[in-house]
Amino acid sequence: MLSIIIPVYNEKDTIKDIIKAVEETPFRKEIIVIDDGSTDGTRIILSKMKKEGLNIYMHNKNLGKGAAIQTGFSHATGDIIIIQDADLEYDPQEYSTLLAPLLAGKADVVYGSRFAGHGAHRVLYFWHYMGNRFLTFLSNLFCNLNLTDMETCYKVFTREALAGIEIKEKRFGFEPEITAKVARKKLRIYEVPISYYGRTYQEGKKVNWKDGVRALWCIIKYNLLKLNIR
Repeated sequence: MLSIIIPVYNEKDTIKDIIKAVEETPFRKEIIVIDDGSTDGTRIILSKMKKEGLNIYMHNKNLGKGAAIQTGFSHATGDIIIIQDADLEYDPQEYSTLLAPLLAGKADVVYGSRFAGHGAHRVLYFWHYMGNRFLTFLSNLFCNLNLTDMETCYKVFTREALAGIEIKEKRFGFEPEITAKVARKKLRIYEVPISYYGRTYQEGKKVNWKDGVRALWCIIKYNLLKLNIR
């Protein structure tokens, strides 16, 4: 069974659509939605959604994407855990591609790469692209990996892969932290190409330069300094 974790913050225009898209995927699954203190009406929409297999948890205030994922991990009961953003930038119809190395018994962790050359990709911000590549390069350097997209939303884990890992980061520092920790466990990590339907800031994109600085610190913190090793 899949556990699909959807952290959400102020996504009233997309939350129904992403849940519907996930529900339509042909897998046995539980959907775990964590509202991270939304103030735009998302919480009202979620409070009215009562469906079998849909589990909704509410943070009283905005704690960050990493904190929401931690809540999701703590409630997940599936054999495989998928992280799914709520903004429609990533397409649940690509779960089959993400799951293939896991179901074949070849992988413990799978990353969906926006830069591996597959499907549609919206053309957006040059400096975001360069920032992603730079952070991925540094993460690879210290983790001894060859990922093309460390910052991707689509990360898939077996339950056993996450065993013993404690997540400390509350915001987007989750991405380099989890990468460092799965690399340290010597797990079998695969990448598969995915499409990407990015948004502009006017359309609701939330990550900013401060998150990039935090990600840089987290690469150092969880690799060179090896703080919070678990």
